[in-house]
Amino acid sequence: MSSEKFHFLKMHECSDGLEEDALQEIADHAELVRFEPGDVIHAAEDVLESVYLIVQGRVKATAYNLHGREIMQRIFSRGNQFGGLAAALGEALPLVVASHGHSALLRFDYQTALQLTLKHEQFRKNMSRIVAKDAKEIVFGNKERKKPTLLAVFHQSSATRELTYRLIKRLAELGEKPCLLSDHPNPTMVEGVRHRSLIENGQPIAVDEIRQQALEWSDSKRVFIDLDAANNVFKPTEILKACEQIYWCVKPSQWGQVSSKLADLEKKAPVWREKIGIVWFLTDDDDQVPAVPELRELAMEDYKVSFRNRKPNESGLLANGFRRLIHHLRGIRVGVALGGGAARGMAHLGVLKALEESGIVIDRLAGTSAGAMTGALYSAGIDPTYLSNSFVKDLKPSLPFQIMPRSGQWYLLYKYRMGQFDPMLRRYLNDLSLEQLTLPMQSVTVDLVTGEPVVRSTGDAVDAILESINLPVLSSPICRAGRVLVDGGLVNNVPADLLVEEGCNFIIAVSVTAKLENKVGRNRPDTPTEKMKSPSTLQTILRSYIVQSMNMNSIGVQPADVVVEPDVTAFELTDFQLTNELAAIGEQATLDVIPQIKGLLAKLDGNLYGG
Repeated sequence: MSSEKFHFLKMHECSDGLEEDALQEIADHAELVRFEPGDVIHAAEDVLESVYLIVQGRVKATAYNLHGREIMQRIFSRGNQFGGLAAALGEALPLVVASHGHSALLRFDYQTALQLTLKHEQFRKNMSRIVAKDAKEIVFGNKERKKPTLLAVFHQSSATRELTYRLIKRLAELGEKPCLLSDHPNPTMVEGVRHRSLIENGQPIAVDEIRQQALEWSDSKRVFIDLDAANNVFKPTEILKACEQIYWCVKPSQWGQVSSKLADLEKKAPVWREKIGIVWFLTDDDDQVPAVPELRELAMEDYKVSFRNRKPNESGLLANGFRRLIHHLRGIRVGVALGGGAARGMAHLGVLKALEESGIVIDRLAGTSAGAMTGALYSAGIDPTYLSNSFVKDLKPSLPFQIMPRSGQWYLLYKYRMGQFDPMLRRYLNDLSLEQLTLPMQSVTVDLVTGEPVVRSTGDAVDAILESINLPVLSSPICRAGRVLVDGGLVNNVPADLLVEEGCNFIIAVSVTAKLENKVGRNRPDTPTEKMKSPSTLQTILRSYIVQSMNMNSIGVQPADVVVEPDVTAFELTDFQLTNELAAIGEQATLDVIPQIKGLLAKLDGNLYGG
């Protein structure tokens, strides 16, 4: 137990810079306590007399006001502490702390912990820093995402084994010292990486020994357990208890085998879902994931990864699937929010192109109206330049409209009223669901029944776009499942806040309505009254939309770290035939801020973005 406490302590942030003898003394004064999911660690109104260091798993703290109403909830994970401030008060608090999964904590009597911090200056500094970080997170929010230390990679097929070694190699290139435990008989090893076989003398080593070996490698801060999912000797339940992250690698054709296993695990402990990520391994023969409505019930998130050559008209998103995994391991999640703005939203295509070609890996997208349309199509893995050229053809007014005054406005009305956006979009997306897209994507629409926004992250991708771009008056509301749905720009034109909720710690917001041209029809601020002419009904509707979108921008972009604002005021909201010109402006506006974006990302991870 003493050795186990020592290694657990060594994995915690409070051990940074401490000598071995000091660590051993501190560990000797701790009690290692383990909890099952739901176990209460501290009950409301009890006096907290201990300081806890979380060394494995997660715990949930819930605070209540004087009336017994919940006022705050926080999840603490490995590296956090609780009790450092509350125990100092020496009084009962309306606080409940419970295990959120299988967890292990080091418990210190408060007075003992105080004496240890007085004796060991570095320990005192470390504990003070951890407490200060907790306070900072409450006041300012948290930009740091936890980096999983002990993680398992299950392989449903031998074809996915290379993923583990690519991950290890890349992390080693970034200055890490990952270690590997593998049941593969002949693992491909990266030079200098410590490793051990899980099969010794023809027999599998015990799970307790796996756990002990991982603890002994705690100085590496990254231990991989690499397993054949078909090998029943190593029970997934035991591995799940020990690990902070599970990647389940599967080829699309094997999903049926995986879903039943994950469903069994979910029944045993629903909180395990929060540790599990599905890694879809795509090849030339198997390059589209199946529609899996139950996926969100079985795993927290999924990644589409491929090392095949890029196909014609395909973006680099699929190739970036591996880099998204590296982002996750390094504690980075980049989100991009694309705002509404009708044809002006075609500038988003240039923004996405510039980000991709500049090496900025996007982890999640959220879009409203035109942002939902461009975002979903890009998330499907379609090249932005190809989309730009295609939209010029798809949305150019046909000959009868070209001879009409304000042809673009009438053509847009025609496209809406005749339901022509649906077949146009399905040429690109077919019947893909949002879950099947290469990149996680959310769209925003509004329900007129409740007056509240509706956020789509699942279901038919084309339906999600049609709901989000459904401009009132130009088109009839979409009535579906008790909702009356219209354009999402009414309530959230640049949905950066959604990305915060999804755990993004770096957000780029793109607004194409931040700037407003002082002109409606032929009317300008200096137009004499007698020469002013009333704009048409369509002009009035479109202008009202853009004015409202501009005023809604301030709400959505607040959480953004960088805001890209292409100046597209010279373009009409119906100028879809000028998509290439709009995309070029979006591309240049993004290139102008790429140095700023990379500089800020370097603060999150200097090794990944500082070069």
